[in-house]
Amino acid sequence: MMIIEDTKQKARRKELGILSGFIILIARQYRRFHPGLITNQVVADLLIRQDKLVLMDALPNQLLWEILRRIKTTLDRNSVSLACKCLHEVDSEERQSLRVGCGLDPANEALNSLCQRFPNLTKVEITYSGWMSKLGKQLDDLGLLVLSNNCPSLTDLTLSYCAFISDMGLGHLASCSRLSSLKLNFLPRITGCGILSLVVGCKKLTILHLIRCLNISGAEWLEYLGKLETIEDLSIKNCRAIGEGDLIKVGPSWRKLKHLQFEVDSNYRYMKLYDKFAVDRWQKQWFSCESMLDLSLVNCIISPGRGLACLLGKCKNLEKIHLDMCVGLRDSDIVDLAEKSTGLRSISLRVPSGFSLPLLMNNPLRLTDESLKAVALNCSMLGSVKISFSDGEIPTFCSFTLHGILYLIERCPVRELSLDHVSSFNDVGMEALCSANWLETLELVRCQEVSDEGIHFVAQFPRLRSLRLSKCLAISDDGLKPLVGTNKLGFLSIEDCPQISARGVHGAARSVSFKQDLSWMY
Repeated sequence: MMIIEDTKQKARRKELGILSGFIILIARQYRRFHPGLITNQVVADLLIRQDKLVLMDALPNQLLWEILRRIKTTLDRNSVSLACKCLHEVDSEERQSLRVGCGLDPANEALNSLCQRFPNLTKVEITYSGWMSKLGKQLDDLGLLVLSNNCPSLTDLTLSYCAFISDMGLGHLASCSRLSSLKLNFLPRITGCGILSLVVGCKKLTILHLIRCLNISGAEWLEYLGKLETIEDLSIKNCRAIGEGDLIKVGPSWRKLKHLQFEVDSNYRYMKLYDKFAVDRWQKQWFSCESMLDLSLVNCIISPGRGLACLLGKCKNLEKIHLDMCVGLRDSDIVDLAEKSTGLRSISLRVPSGFSLPLLMNNPLRLTDESLKAVALNCSMLGSVKISFSDGEIPTFCSFTLHGILYLIERCPVRELSLDHVSSFNDVGMEALCSANWLETLELVRCQEVSDEGIHFVAQFPRLRSLRLSKCLAISDDGLKPLVGTNKLGFLSIEDCPQISARGVHGAARSVSFKQDLSWMY
């Protein structure tokens, strides 16, 4: 019995000795940057105590804070604070972020306890993903009242799948005068009235994300937010009551907006598309978008010279553009964009198939090589290119040729290239990439014209380090053989390619990811 106890004491003493050494190391590093707070005498005292184990009570608060900052995971931080009273007290004062969800039961009371324990919270995330009634009641409007009353320093709040929060709850948040970031994901009970009451109270709001909030319309609140001229990051995704025309109400805030993501629910869009073709009702709007850096439009209607088309030609400092299934997008829109945004670094184009395009305009809806050539000639810093066609047959009237794609790659320092369902790209294109001196990452998805012969050229790509192949039917183990044992690639990803086996990818790169699910073929 004594032997067992002695062994446990030695193991415990060894663990504490490691902790002592860790604390002393942090103290020495901290002293380099804060000599006035951690003096030579403090370090000397710690060294003297090393044999007797460092007592937490003897450590300065600044050093305890530094220890807690270096513990990244919430679980580890909770364990440390429970193991040491001193660290528990410091953690209560220092903790700035909190993430809770289904385990919060009873929700309002538990949140009240957490807010009282951590009075200096600045960032809170509440998510009920996967919630079921047997897990207890969700947080409701009273919970947000608790949050607003107990967290005066709150600046960043995220609410996800909170089905019992209504406009009243958002009204409670209006008293959070420091709130600068709000992200709402699937809150079915809130409406535009709740958002309006919040933006009226939170005048420092710079980030607003609304995702699948189905009952929010884009009327008064968007106009009021625009007049504040504080918003820099606006994301509206699949909010059915908000349309492209509502974005005009952002008004003066277009001058300061840096990031815009706008996504229309595709099912809802196509159901009402033939009823109301809202594009014809748009009037020309003139505004400045010189601060815009990142623009993403998904399932949007773009009408010549109006609305979103007008926006594309006014972003002079744009660095990243993502246009996904945008009905009405033309070569002239991309040419205008390229001529204005000469500093563009990333472009992603997903082109609609013929079945999803309405035939209601006089002029044909098309993107051709003209768009790619305009980008190549004007955007000399372009480093990332993604071209994708939607599911279904690839329309011949809306296609980029191999010549257009290669022209873009030759003229720009493209480091990342992703091609999805691009039938014009084949083995000849792979051979041409042998002269792509900047290319580091290549992704081919459903590119059925690329065969083993084309993949053989990968070994000759000057700087390629990462290759991703997905759902490619004509590529087999034979195509990867020249790469085996060469250490050419740092990373190789194979996903759902029926002719490539786990044995075939072995040794083809330093790191390999292999997944096989062929259900997409049937």
